[in-house]
Amino acid sequence: MWQYVFPNNQINLNPIPKMKEKLISFSLNRSLMFALVALLAVGACKSKKKAVQPEPAPAPVERVEETPPPPAPQPSAEEVAAQKLESAFNSVAGASSTAMANQSIEQTLAMFSNQDTPVLIVIHEENGIKDYDEPTTIRKYLEYLKDTKKNLNYISDIRLDANGKVSELELRRK
Repeated sequence: MWQYVFPNNQINLNPIPKMKEKLISFSLNRSLMFALVALLAVGACKSKKKAVQPEPAPAPVERVEETPPPPAPQPSAEEVAAQKLESAFNSVAGASSTAMANQSIEQTLAMFSNQDTPVLIVIHEENGIKDYDEPTTIRKYLEYLKDTKKNLNYISDIRLDANGKVSELELRRK
């Protein structure tokens, strides 16, 4: 065993020097403090709920469904009739023979309520007031197209009867 003599004549029989003793006690204090902090941290984080309680269902997620764009609007009966008539007028004017023109005229007349359906041709319009050429009938207008072989007018207004046949036609210069 080691004996140490200190200045005040005390003999220490402890083989561990004083500095190591402080280091061990400091380390022990530090370890206890660390354990206390860890215990508090674990205790504070503990959930208050029981472990067997099921979790509540998550809030329903709102799904945004993209609606397809609305389909293109269907053309009105007047628009469809106007397109058919434009095509018929062009086929009468562009017929290669008189027989073909007459056949096109008969097919076109079937679209009208009668052969005397009025055809008004606007020659001038100012401030909403329209000036018309001499009124004619659809039969006369189709014969005119057959003779001149030119379709110089376009349909500006069309009126249909209850049966879907043309009852009045208004044309303008192209």
